Amino acid sequence: MRRSIKLALGVVAALWTADLAQSAEITVLLNQATATGVRELAAGFEKATGNKVKIDYLVGPVLYQKIIAGGAGDLASLGSNQFDEFIKAGKIDGNSVVEYGRVGNGVAARAGEPLPDIRTREALKRALLEAKSIGHTKVGTGPFNTTLFQKLGIYDQIKDKIKIVDGKLVAQAVLDGDVDIGIQQTNVIQPLVGTVYLGPLPPELMEYGSVGIGLLKVSRQPQAATDFIKYMADPANAALLKKGFMYPPLK
Repeated sequence: MRRSIKLALGVVAALWTADLAQSAEITVLLNQATATGVRELAAGFEKATGNKVKIDYLVGPVLYQKIIAGGAGDLASLGSNQFDEFIKAGKIDGNSVVEYGRVGNGVAARAGEPLPDIRTREALKRALLEAKSIGHTKVGTGPFNTTLFQKLGIYDQIKDKIKIVDGKLVAQAVLDGDVDIGIQQTNVIQPLVGTVYLGPLPPELMEYGSVGIGLLKVSRQPQAATDFIKYMADPANAALLKKGFMYPPLK
């Protein structure tokens, strides 16, 4: 009897060890622009495959520097317009790159103060005109705001109260009292205690930035990384992307 139990335990241990040997851990290099969506997709992928996805969150120019230096990692999640330089430098496999999502801007204001309505074109226009100051960044989807203000026909009226936020999140600038209204990516501007997310820009005013994923040439787990690329780009997993306040690609 004891021999049978030992044999059974030995079989279970062997199967568990074999399962561990077959699973892989991959690392995704990214910054705040895509972190929320990638985390949700990673959780789904881990559950579906048993593989582990590690998120290497890098701020500012550190992400660029790590990729160029050939730092450890398997995948890079970037704005779609950022891949060419890394492909030309031989750091990312150009044939692996796919678009998996889009990002757009949303609006936040400070909690405890009257909250403006931004749900329609006219409401947003009024809110911006009445605000004492408006903050956005000059990177990512930040430059889209100049076009937004021009579409609304109010750029000349508000340009002197626009503040470019640098070195902190736009929502943090709102909380700190640097600006009354902040505009940044929907997946970056929320949530932050002490601020209120008012919602995304009205659909007819929304401008989207495309984001993609690509295989790093230094990857030690290219097969598992490629499997994750396919998972991220699969329309069947779009709900996970939306859970991270990002948008699936246009069909």
